[in-house]
Amino acid sequence: MPPDQRGGTDSPEGPPRYLSSILADALRESTERHLLDLIRKEPVPRHLGLIMDGNRRFARDHGLVVEEGHLRGKDKLEELLNWCLEAGIRILTVYALSTENLNRSDQEVSQLMDLFAESFRDIARDPRVHKHHIHVAAIGNRAVLRADVVEAIDLAESATKDYSDYYYNVAIAYGGREEIVQAIRRLASQVAAGTLRPEEIDDRKVSENLYTAHLPDPDLVLRTSGEERISNFLLWQVAYSELYFADVMWPGLSKTDFLRAIRAFQLRRRNFGK
Repeated sequence: MPPDQRGGTDSPEGPPRYLSSILADALRESTERHLLDLIRKEPVPRHLGLIMDGNRRFARDHGLVVEEGHLRGKDKLEELLNWCLEAGIRILTVYALSTENLNRSDQEVSQLMDLFAESFRDIARDPRVHKHHIHVAAIGNRAVLRADVVEAIDLAESATKDYSDYYYNVAIAYGGREEIVQAIRRLASQVAAGTLRPEEIDDRKVSENLYTAHLPDPDLVLRTSGEERISNFLLWQVAYSELYFADVMWPGLSKTDFLRAIRAFQLRRRNFGK
């Protein structure tokens, strides 16, 4: 059978490849529209926590070098920012680099630092950020970051410091236990200085000394890669968060996957331990 001039091959076993692709795209778009219509009828998570896991496995499974996996992950985050704006999610906190990730090879860590420096510089001039008044912040231990990364973070934070319609937080060189330890040290210093009595320390006081003191706790935490654990991410803040685990590597996350996670959240009943 001669090849179809539009790129497919006619076959008695099924439609040409180009037609199959068109049908698949139409079905995907229809599913996305249906999910988005359902989502817009009910409250969406105000604060979404995101554990972006699977860049390296995605690269391996697709015959790519590790650096390309991280680049694909960066591109996926660009997409997800648009999805959050479309869905009406006001606060997004992404787990970009854990303190444990810093123990990877020098080459990979250096490549990640290059990527972060570029990403924060891009954020500072991103038209979406300024159109939607998105407040950008990095949370984590900046002392272990490369100087050009810290400079890029300062640039992005300075450019968005007066915005408050949306919040975009990047957890970089971040560890949840370390964050809690730092909060305890701040509280201990206040007690030692006589400005705080031990009996005044409660969950609110602890929250006020975390990186996210000015934000509500996450309503939903979405993790990719199929792994079902928190991995030291916002340990204090996610005490009553809903958890959703997507069985897809981060760069392969589709809009449909994202919308299904939001819809699953809407269908759950939250009682906060009551």
